[in-house]
Amino acid sequence: MNEEQLTQLGGTSDLPESPEAAVLECAANPHPGTPYLIRFTAPEFTSVCPVTGQPDFAHLVIDYVPDAMIVESKSLKLYLGSFRNHAGFHEKCTLDIAQKINAAAEPKWLRIGGYWYPRGGIPIDVFHQTGEPPKGLWIPDQGVAPYRGRG
Repeated sequence: MNEEQLTQLGGTSDLPESPEAAVLECAANPHPGTPYLIRFTAPEFTSVCPVTGQPDFAHLVIDYVPDAMIVESKSLKLYLGSFRNHAGFHEKCTLDIAQKINAAAEPKWLRIGGYWYPRGGIPIDVFHQTGEPPKGLWIPDQGVAPYRGRG
């Protein structure tokens, strides 16, 4: 997809009804021969517990090294927002996000940290990465402290 084919950027876009209905758009990497890291941070991610129907909250940190494509940020925001009324366990939500980014952008490397706020007194953090990061790449710490009233 090139910049002319981006349908969500630059206009009004409704929140998708579900993560499955969301379209994650990509654009050409402006520096395809240079290894670099892109980080998206979503400190107010929400979904719904599939058992109780109560809201769940997470601080997501998504790091990836692009190949030919980069993820367009507005489409990512809309995709993440589509989880607000979506029922899914922490593990499913976190891994579904990683898989959708992998399928859309086909990055060289991806890492996601899902730092979930506690329910029942236990925070559940979910981590995933696709293999080893490119050699020599600077990858900063995700910067989310262990739970102490996380914020």
